[in-house]
Order: sequence, then structure tokens, then C-alpha cells
Amino acid sequence: MTSPEVNALAFNVSIPDHLRWRDERRGEEFELQSITVRLLPDGSLAAKAYGRPTAGGRGAYVSFAVRRDAEIDALIDAAAGEAARLWAAHRGLDG
Repeated sequence: MTSPEVNALAFNVSIPDHLRWRDERRGEEFELQSITVRLLPDGSLAAKAYGRPTAGGRGAYVSFAVRRDAEIDALIDAAAGEAARLWAAHRGLDG
């Protein structure tokens, strides 16, 4: 059997309360609560932050650029390591 072509690997990581930040889109403020990280074919990572409106309600879960900060970078790096560990230990579909 030839190796399957895997196009993307992705995982989500919650942003701890003390690292969350706020950003604005179209006049509405959002609190960023999670980061989606993708492993790119060259082995590098790409990340987007997602959040909800601070005013509440049923607003969309909107993506933003990830704030570059040593603690956020460390969170993404640690989460990538944990995701790799979890993937390596998978037990298959029936596991």
C-alpha cells in the first residue's frame, strides 16, 4: 500500500483566560478564546485566533490574526507537541 496523501493536520487549543485579548471587526469587539493551528506541508505551523463578541448574543465565531507574544507562541508550541503525542498514540477508529 502506498502512503496516503495527507493534506492538512489541524487542532484547536483554548487560550487561557490570562492570555486572552480583544480585537475589533466592523465596529464590534471580540474576545479571542481559541486558536486553530494547522501543520503545513513544509512542517511549519499556521494559526488563527477565534473569538466571540464581548457584547454577548449569538454573534459569529470570527477569526483574527494571532497576537505575536512569547507566551502565545509558547502555548502554540506546547499544544503542537501535545497534539503530536496524541496523534502518535491514536487507537484507530474503533479504539
